[in-house]
Amino acid sequence: MYLCRMERQKLYEIALTLVPGVGDVNGKKLVAYCGGAEAVFCENRKSLMKIPGIGENTVNNIVSQKTLLHAENEMRFIERNGVKALFYLDQDYPKRLQHCHDSPMMLYYKGNADLNAEKVIGVVGTRNVTEYGKYVIDKIVGEFSSDNVLIISGLAYGVDTMAHKSALKYGLATVGVLGHGLQIIYPAENCKLAHNMLEKGGVLTEFLSSTKPDRENFPKRNRIVAGMIDCLIVAESAMKGGAMITAEIANSYDREVFAIPGRIGDAYSEGCNNLVKTNKADILLSAADVRYIMRWDHDAKVVPKQMRLFRDFSDDEKKVIDVFGEEKVIHIDQIIVGTELTPTKIASILLSLEFDGVVTALPGKRYQICDGVR
Repeated sequence: MYLCRMERQKLYEIALTLVPGVGDVNGKKLVAYCGGAEAVFCENRKSLMKIPGIGENTVNNIVSQKTLLHAENEMRFIERNGVKALFYLDQDYPKRLQHCHDSPMMLYYKGNADLNAEKVIGVVGTRNVTEYGKYVIDKIVGEFSSDNVLIISGLAYGVDTMAHKSALKYGLATVGVLGHGLQIIYPAENCKLAHNMLEKGGVLTEFLSSTKPDRENFPKRNRIVAGMIDCLIVAESAMKGGAMITAEIANSYDREVFAIPGRIGDAYSEGCNNLVKTNKADILLSAADVRYIMRWDHDAKVVPKQMRLFRDFSDDEKKVIDVFGEEKVIHIDQIIVGTELTPTKIASILLSLEFDGVVTALPGKRYQICDGVR
């Protein structure tokens, strides 16, 4: 199989994700130590053994290079079907997800939506959506029709299907995150919906093309939904289920969670009501609630304060400022990763810098550094 340089790089990136015993966390560690996916396979056994957390069995699996053949088969599928293979260091990889420690090394994407859209909302809930749930989802998604948001869901029965359909109905881009490979669509009843989503949105998965929709895949899918978004809407959910798992993950990723309340005693309102009761979600009555909490209403109104003259920065403040590098706007996750300070400490520093006009808080936990600071 003849490959150009870029294709060869992609081949090794895919192959690295297939090495038994590697996984997403250790895979990123290997890339960091060796300088790239291809470099991992070119590294000698002795050097690989010195990398913390990489055991002998894993090293043997890397050195054997058996996964390259499987990666070639996947490359053929990608080329035949117009699929994009997005490595976690690629420009088009979802940047919000990139800063989650357990994010997939590789994503397979077919579609035309910008995965790094300015505003991204996840919508999840029960497969047994009620007529009330359908009405509320359609109403709220419709209220976002002028906001140019990207709607993310899981293409499952019920709430997911309704969210995708409503997004298309109101002209919003929507992406379905799958718990299987791209050779199939599950459930099969959503094949036409998935096809329509390719025109304004797409489908996305971390799994190889031939992967079946096995039960254990869906919790993994949920972390992708939670990591790609600015905020999550839980439409209807029982006390247990995939939507509640996604809400927990979203909270752990420091994403805003909203829950649509329901009647006391309704089985598929218990989860949402409990999220609000336990302060794990804000109550959601309309799209205006999301705009207010996310500060999206202030997008056009942000006026930077004049920076306090002769400002002396502490060592920790300098760490925060240095993370911006050449970027004007960054997400708080980048600051956490880049400074290695605690989230509580960072929140205090950012508040102080905002008071003094050094940074400006933007919607979606993003921060903009003001002109003249660096």
